[in-house]
Amino acid sequence: MQDPTQFKTPHASDSNAYKELDQLTKLHQFNPLPFRVVRGTAEPVLTLAAAYGSTGGKVEQTIQQAGQIVFHAAGDTGATTAKPALQDEYNVVDKMIADFDEKDDTAVPRFYFHLGDVVYSFGEHTYYYDQFYDAFRNYPAPIFAIPGNHDGLVAPVPPAAGQTGNATPGDPSLSLSGFYANFCTPQFQHSTDAAGIARTTMIQPGVYFTLEAPLVRILGIYSNMLENPGVISSTQDPTKNGKAKFANIPDVQLDYLTAALTRVKQEKFKGAVILAVHHPPYTFGKHVTSLVMLKEIDAICDKVGVWPHAVFSGHAHNYQRFTRTLGKRQIPYVVCGNGGHPPLQKISLDTTLRTPIAMPGFEQPERGDSVTLDNYDFKSFGYLRVIVDSTQLRVEFHPEGDGVTTKTPDDFVTVLLADGTLVHYTPPSVPIQNQ
Repeated sequence: MQDPTQFKTPHASDSNAYKELDQLTKLHQFNPLPFRVVRGTAEPVLTLAAAYGSTGGKVEQTIQQAGQIVFHAAGDTGATTAKPALQDEYNVVDKMIADFDEKDDTAVPRFYFHLGDVVYSFGEHTYYYDQFYDAFRNYPAPIFAIPGNHDGLVAPVPPAAGQTGNATPGDPSLSLSGFYANFCTPQFQHSTDAAGIARTTMIQPGVYFTLEAPLVRILGIYSNMLENPGVISSTQDPTKNGKAKFANIPDVQLDYLTAALTRVKQEKFKGAVILAVHHPPYTFGKHVTSLVMLKEIDAICDKVGVWPHAVFSGHAHNYQRFTRTLGKRQIPYVVCGNGGHPPLQKISLDTTLRTPIAMPGFEQPERGDSVTLDNYDFKSFGYLRVIVDSTQLRVEFHPEGDGVTTKTPDDFVTVLLADGTLVHYTPPSVPIQNQ
């Protein structure tokens, strides 16, 4: 057996590259990059069954019979080998793997949905082994992902990086090259980035897609590669006082969200609808809110008449949970960007205040909504464990510091699927056995 340490690549300093990007930002010349448009359909879909291959039908049947699905989610996992903190990512993954040791088979996770920033700092192929394949080598279920800003970031910036929509996934000058090569291949295959590890590539149709599984649909969109804000269309450029547009960014994701939510409505889908986007609509700390992006999403939800039950994001290296109230509907906006990449980021808020905290600065008066910060954790790495049954969606936050044998979450929220209100969780009946 090959020695896995021979594949590790010491992470070089990115200081010069970041200096170049900082200079471009000051000159308003650092703009989001285009991405490949999925051809032939407005809503690219990948089913959980397809991701499991030959056993997919049986997996979906088991979930349907149980009436429950469990999965993991977190972002910002890639930890560079330049720091001892690489262990933080491994600790988070080890705790997720411990969730597969369950007495109740219906509680076993079926997949992991990555919320972006798989590999730092520029999505390089050479670091996929250290930061993804080796860290997740023992994770026994499919892994899906949306790209984060670091997955699409290119530095030094090539003159025509990503300008051709039909560029091949292996094009080294293409933004998202590593992501395409490891998550968006036409069929399962062994990636050269994985070296000797058995995990194959994933067969996602693109960087935006619907993951369709029993009881849940996850609508994943790519919010591009700026540090702030998230960009999902050719909307007005906030760095130029709203006078310019990102002309090179296609508006296809707006069409995608419209098509995906319309299908939810037409099919009268009764399960959970979750929107996943790397840049959080609401956040505190080093990163800022992406309210222009949020308003674009809102406009589509309004037009179609369908709203997500929850919104998952990463980017901020901490845990934050907000509740947005729209009429009777209460939507959790959950930031889980503490999947393993150091350092953790303190939120820019008086931490002596007790939650929940009203967030009037995040509100949109024209909508009559309200936003509260309900919980946060900037001292722990961790992940989300999500449970969906026929009537409710439960989102749990599990910090890795609690240890692999601890099953009790540090935070949780439950949404009633029928009307989108927050409720107390009704757990399944499990016989108690005397030890």
